[in-house]
Amino acid sequence: MTFENVLPKALLLSLLTALAIALLSGGSAAQAASCNVDSVHYPSSKGGYFLSLRVTKISCKTGKSLMKAHYACRVKHGIKGTCSAVRGYRCTEKRGAAIPTEFNAAVTCKRGAKRFVYSYQQNT
Repeated sequence: MTFENVLPKALLLSLLTALAIALLSGGSAAQAASCNVDSVHYPSSKGGYFLSLRVTKISCKTGKSLMKAHYACRVKHGIKGTCSAVRGYRCTEKRGAAIPTEFNAAVTCKRGAKRFVYSYQQNT
């Protein structure tokens, strides 16, 4: 075996190892992430907006699904209703100052180390 034959194999092995590490760490849902909610349809007939979503140890796709599930649970109790749990996550909600036509709220839902935190504006 000559030096020329070993060097390309070692270089190739190093590159493949670096690529595997990058794919495993860079694409991981284990990190906290802010998710884009601009394209997420707010389901209320009265109107409103999802304003932000932040996830930890789950993907943005899962966070968006959970956010909509929490909304569905909340409005089962009326447009101003609340929901304390969704799909195994325990949820708390804090509402800011309201005006007669709308209110803003921040929701935090946790299940172990997994969490999603979102804010919304609800027209009343």
